[in-house]
Amino acid sequence: MKHLQTLLRSLAVLGLIGALSGALAQQDCPRGELDERYCDRDGDMLADRPEDASQLLDPSTLIFTYAPTEDPAVYQDVFGEFMDYLSELTGKPVQYFPVRSYAAQIEAMRAGRLHVAGFAAGAVQEGVNTAGFHPMAMMMGDDGSFGYEMEIIVPAGSDIQTLEDLEGRQVAFVSQTSNSGYRAPSALLYAELGLLPDEGYQTAFSGGHDNSILGVVNGDYEAAAIASSVLRRMVARDLLSLDDLDFVYVSQTFPSTAYGAVYNLEPELFEAIREAFLTFDWEGTALDAEFADVNTFGAIDYQTDWEVLRTIAAASAELGD
Repeated sequence: MKHLQTLLRSLAVLGLIGALSGALAQQDCPRGELDERYCDRDGDMLADRPEDASQLLDPSTLIFTYAPTEDPAVYQDVFGEFMDYLSELTGKPVQYFPVRSYAAQIEAMRAGRLHVAGFAAGAVQEGVNTAGFHPMAMMMGDDGSFGYEMEIIVPAGSDIQTLEDLEGRQVAFVSQTSNSGYRAPSALLYAELGLLPDEGYQTAFSGGHDNSILGVVNGDYEAAAIASSVLRRMVARDLLSLDDLDFVYVSQTFPSTAYGAVYNLEPELFEAIREAFLTFDWEGTALDAEFADVNTFGAIDYQTDWEVLRTIAAASAELGD
């Protein structure tokens, strides 16, 4: 019995030491909403660069991808000239990595297989918190204008013409990490009408804004929540006409895709990537042709520019509780 009491006291002391060590470690490595593998000592809500030089990445080839919202093959060509410029400034070959889901994109960066990327607006927060993504830039116009709207669309001539008409009907979303393709519209329908997903209306998940848009046009979905920027690019490529659709709702303007790099790249390489985004000349490039409403990459600040999307994400998370 004496040995047992001694053991229990020892375990209690060890537990107290462990708790104190954990508290001290948290003070030394504050992280906010970041994954436990990261620290945020400067309070910018982004993962700090590792202090241990052995943990820094200096890949022989940079892997780049664009948000998986549309056909990956199209955007491999669209970003071709930018990737050439990125290679020139970093001194490394750049390879395009086609991804077909937000989860795959985030996991690739978390695992160190993806170094530079454009994350769709609604996936940026998860990329930052779980994969160490550092947003650097966003597509903008010369006047500093940027962003997109969340739109709820229906087939032209549909009897769904107002938000109230969506009650009991089917609404197609993109994925649960998409801002315009799930978080914003689901929060809106709850805030305005008290409607919960799969209770006040039926849900479907298409996997992509383009799938949702074409699904509405082809009669597969009664309604869909999508990003205006994707729709306009599809119209410009003659994949459909705006006359094929009616618009039930158009939101405020949100920040769009964020471009940046993983947190643990060698400092000189990290800064060269930032420079590539902020000094790339769009004139006459495939990017300029594809994204007609913008013509430059402008610097962004995750803490301030993504505040509205973090608020929407928090509200959307509460719907699932």
